[in-house]
Amino acid sequence: MALAVLAIALAALVKAAGNNAHNAIYLKEKTLAHWIAMNKAAEWRLQDQWPGVGKQTGTVLMAEQEWRWQITTFETPDKDVKRIEIAVFPDDDEVEEPTVRRIAYLGRPG
Repeated sequence: MALAVLAIALAALVKAAGNNAHNAIYLKEKTLAHWIAMNKAAEWRLQDQWPGVGKQTGTVLMAEQEWRWQITTFETPDKDVKRIEIAVFPDDDEVEEPTVRRIAYLGRPG
């Protein structure tokens, strides 16, 4: 009987350890993708150019991992402000949903 209880407890411990490892990886990826999105927003705010409406894509290396980003620019009711939506994906063509999606607003430079 004691062995059965011990086996059940060890199985629960292994499952909990697996869940913790999975959560740590998930949080690491979310954090890195968030940093990339915030870096892209800062880069766009520092540009002297006023972006046109549309999509731009690219890749970036962060923490020895390649990431894809996509920035979509939208007009707003204020002609001196544009809205950008930043989506960050792992560099894997099969992934359709971004790890992170952030929205930022850009003021007209000058």
